[in-house]
Amino acid sequence: MAQQWRSLLFLLLVPFAAAAGQDAPFVVAQKKVALSRPGPGVERLAVTLNLYNQGSATAYDVSLNDDSWPQEAFQLISGTTSKIVEKLDPGATASHNFILETKVQGKFQGSPAIITYRVPTKAALQEAYSTPMFPLDILAERPPQQKFELAKRLVGKYGSLVSVVSFVGVFIYLVASPSKSTAAKGSKKRR
Repeated sequence: MAQQWRSLLFLLLVPFAAAAGQDAPFVVAQKKVALSRPGPGVERLAVTLNLYNQGSATAYDVSLNDDSWPQEAFQLISGTTSKIVEKLDPGATASHNFILETKVQGKFQGSPAIITYRVPTKAALQEAYSTPMFPLDILAERPPQQKFELAKRLVGKYGSLVSVVSFVGVFIYLVASPSKSTAAKGSKKRR
């Protein structure tokens, strides 16, 4: 569902690139976070930032900064929270990844990443923001995913046999049990 909203937002922003000007870059950024638990009491966040230049000109000195992760709650495990791309041509993409780890439980609402870039025809740096991040429930109690794994394996292995046996059992029950109309006729004859 979250991916659908991000894609919708992305598609809604793309037409504005044409309106931005004939020869101008239009940088769009998408922020994705994937949670994993490498061990008890530890949760890792794999953050991916994808940049797209939907404009008709090159963006220069593209600076990506995602420092919305408080140091009290998150520790950087791999990568950096910022990146500089020398240039981003029209239609080009760039991606940046980093991994955070936390041992603090609670809800976290992150901010969008900030992207700045230079346009040769303008003196001021241009600024863009990534898509927002949905609230994260860090170290929340989640039902184990392995509960249904055994059921899936059993159904995959014995599913057809179980369905045949069930069908035969229902058929025997229907044949062996008297119907209501036969029982009603029998009770009328006895009176």
